[in-house]
Amino acid sequence: MRFDVVTIFPELVLHAAAFGVTGRARERGLWSLGTWNPRDFATDSYRTIDDRPYGGGPGMVMMAEPLEKALAAARAAQREAGVAGTRTIHLSPAGRPLAHRRVAELAAAREAGYVLVAGRYEGIDERLIAREVDEEIAIGDFVVSGGELPSLMLIDAVVRQLPGALNDTASAEQESFAEGLLDCPHYTRPEVYAGGRVPEVLMSGHHAEIRRWRLKASLARTRARRPDLLTGRKLTAEEAKLLAEIEREGPDPGARAAPAGAAGNRAA
Repeated sequence: MRFDVVTIFPELVLHAAAFGVTGRARERGLWSLGTWNPRDFATDSYRTIDDRPYGGGPGMVMMAEPLEKALAAARAAQREAGVAGTRTIHLSPAGRPLAHRRVAELAAAREAGYVLVAGRYEGIDERLIAREVDEEIAIGDFVVSGGELPSLMLIDAVVRQLPGALNDTASAEQESFAEGLLDCPHYTRPEVYAGGRVPEVLMSGHHAEIRRWRLKASLARTRARRPDLLTGRKLTAEEAKLLAEIEREGPDPGARAAPAGAAGNRAA
């Protein structure tokens, strides 16, 4: 898999992608990264890539021509690298909200290439988007200063789904949203910290009970914090039973560690 990012801050993207899961996965040859600065494709000595918006208003708009040339260079590099197919994605708050399902779809095309457009200023000339962009993706209902951080978030989310990217393959399968639910709470040593005790069931060694506790914890946390994820969900018989228990027990009963001395085995 290959990502190419069109950005006026290539160093930011290259530096951030060199660490953690994405950095190790790149070292293992699971994916590759290229960056393309539209200033390198500007036609004047000032390397201008933005201009005032028609109709007036604050800020500047990124010009279409330097971006189009940068995109053409990125696609050509992907073709030379033997990429099976290239998809151009613009990171924009006007795009479709990114969800785990879409991340999994992008990760499943392991021989594919993605060219990410990281805009700046007030935005990009709409004609460039109409001509060159296949998909627009938003990472949330908020605005950041540019598309570099959203691009890095998309890359990280996709790369961690690639086989071999994580040391434990179960990690990607069990984390939040992988099964349509929020992840359950997690604990590590010490057994008691600041008066909070690790739920006893997690130290019992009883794998079936631990699995049930974690599922109940995920359901409770999702119900309390993201009830929209449960809307329209086709519940299993076990999930329906656990949700009924949660409703009787009250809201998010075990999202916090149990106080020292408490039984500590209620769901979170």
